[in-house]
Amino acid sequence: MDDITALILEDHHRFRLGFARLDDARTPEDLEAIWAPLALHLDIHADAEEEILYPHLLKDAGGDDAEEETDDAIRDHNKIRDGIEEAGRHPVGSDAWWKGVWQARTENSEHLAEEEDEVLPDFRKHASRELRFELGALWLRFFAEHPQGKGLSFADKDPAKYIEEHK
Repeated sequence: MDDITALILEDHHRFRLGFARLDDARTPEDLEAIWAPLALHLDIHADAEEEILYPHLLKDAGGDDAEEETDDAIRDHNKIRDGIEEAGRHPVGSDAWWKGVWQARTENSEHLAEEEDEVLPDFRKHASRELRFELGALWLRFFAEHPQGKGLSFADKDPAKYIEEHK
């Protein structure tokens, strides 16, 4: 069994590696081969966090800052999705494509830092070990039930509405 926080950190590492690989790619074909799975993983990861982690952070495992942290995370996810969508509107490797990728990258970097420095430590302090392992199993199941993002919309969410629905 895996702790959900460890699984999230593994994804964060993969994101950093993916963006670093983009730095080294030289052809549009290489860029596409790296970007397509990276963008999809970013989208699936955001949906998984919104489905599994953040509802529990709000309800019982986030401490005093849970609503603020959740609001910030949903806004970050929306900005990352917007960057992915922007990149998808342009030829791979073009300046406009890079602009969308850069938006996704910078928003993602900020989001990872906030999650690793604030959200996940708060969650570890307030969630039982059993809950973290239970959510880890749900996390793995989420990815298995949505191969290649099947059935997910990757739609932006209204942070206030999300918090109201999940607290």
